[in-house]
Amino acid sequence: MSEPKKTSRTLVGIAGIVAIATLASKIAGLVRQQAIAAAFGVGPAIDAYNYAYVIPGFLLILLGGINGPFHSAIVSVLAKRNREEAAPLVETITTLVGGCLLLVSIALVIFADPLIDLVAPGLTLTPAGLEIRAIAIQQFKIMAPMALLAGLIGIGFGTLNAADMYWLPSISPLFSSMAVIVGLVVLAFQLGTEITAPEYVFTGGVVLAIATLLGAIFQWLVQLPALWQSGLGKLRLRFNFNRPGVRDILKVMIPATLSSGMLQINVYTDLFFASYIPQAAAAMAYSGLLVQTPLGIISNVILVPFFPVFSRLTAPESKTQLKYRIRQALVLTGITMLPLGAIMVTLALPIVRVVYERYAFDLLASQFVASVLMAYAAGMFVYLGRDVLVRVFYALGDATTPFRVSAFNIFLNALLDYLLVKSFGAPGLVLATVGVNIISMVLLLWLLDRKLGGLPWGEWSKCFAGLIAAAAVAGLVSRGTLWGCVQVLGNDGFVVQLLQLCLSGGLGLAAFGLLALQMRLPEVDMVVARVRQRLGR
Repeated sequence: MSEPKKTSRTLVGIAGIVAIATLASKIAGLVRQQAIAAAFGVGPAIDAYNYAYVIPGFLLILLGGINGPFHSAIVSVLAKRNREEAAPLVETITTLVGGCLLLVSIALVIFADPLIDLVAPGLTLTPAGLEIRAIAIQQFKIMAPMALLAGLIGIGFGTLNAADMYWLPSISPLFSSMAVIVGLVVLAFQLGTEITAPEYVFTGGVVLAIATLLGAIFQWLVQLPALWQSGLGKLRLRFNFNRPGVRDILKVMIPATLSSGMLQINVYTDLFFASYIPQAAAAMAYSGLLVQTPLGIISNVILVPFFPVFSRLTAPESKTQLKYRIRQALVLTGITMLPLGAIMVTLALPIVRVVYERYAFDLLASQFVASVLMAYAAGMFVYLGRDVLVRVFYALGDATTPFRVSAFNIFLNALLDYLLVKSFGAPGLVLATVGVNIISMVLLLWLLDRKLGGLPWGEWSKCFAGLIAAAAVAGLVSRGTLWGCVQVLGNDGFVVQLLQLCLSGGLGLAAFGLLALQMRLPEVDMVVARVRQRLGR
């Protein structure tokens, strides 16, 4: 009995480390986006940047992200080996992957023009679009080396996690954000109020791209001292690709990269259609970050501890317990995501105004971004819920089913983009993604029902119907409170807007909490007990 408790405490400790580090990184990322918004608003420099960043950013997220394929492959193999074996293996795989990605980086520079046209074909149709295209091509060439850095960062993350070091991989994105913030401060200091002048648009775009590249470089460099001190490999070229373990890593890395890449293709599809809508790419980036900040933190808190729990309950005799744990993870997802989503839908405009509206980012920009934020917020629950179910399939040793669902989603997302963009414009692109996630979650639940011999649909439906109703009430309370505050205080001034936002959001969350307590859900009691325990300390 003592060993499971020890493991549980360890998992909780890991989740806490990841949550705190992720929170710091997300806050830095939000400040970075605020600085970008203040400097460029929704103008051509940031529009171009969002197109230029598609491929480098895709590679950085795909290959260099925590829980990405490189990270997962390295952890899965190194966890079974001692450090004496790990160092030469890491150096060998770094040499192999680094060489391949160096060629990719060179190819990106050479083919920058046609790749930007592939990502954003709509830019060639107008003079304003051609200006954005020229900036995007230059930004793309500058950021191309991020392909190489992405692989190095991902390998470093996996190596550190295999050595039970979690803080540095989770906090390192903060250094990337800081590089962009410093770059923009230097730009503002040099240009002053003329930063938004037409003659400096190209310069501003170039500075933003250079700062982004430097951020990726810092994110990699900060890993090196920890890797060297731990004896986990140095900057040494090793060409013994037949070394034991290299093939094991590639067996995990290659299919996982293809599977994860399916999800990122949907991002490209959205930007393909967004290129025909002025300022849509910038609006999607600004609003997406507002949703990803809480979503990223909560997803780590839920997914990191539950994944090993799912993995320990894959035996046939553990099906009942596994079903309970799946319900527990999904209910915790609903408790957090449903009220946040409902409140963000109703308070989208004041949220955007408080976070972004200053200098080049004006009220019109806030209104446009808020319309996209509402669409993103509506899908927060299904986004994380789908990820929970994917982890269940992985725990069951079934990576094929999520891969097939992801492949189907590519075509579905393109179809919904085409249909919804006509009726809703830029928000329609996000609603298409929400629709894809809803259908994916339903498909995964249905397939999981067949795999586990039936799920308790009646009990689960009643539970989630109650949570959805409580979230709807929370949204209405927030909206009503905001209306009353506007009548009394008006809506001008940062302090007034912040006060209204805190009051409206706080009362909405309180309303949800009171209703959720009446449902007598064990997951709610668990959250309340944990909060009381923390406050008691």
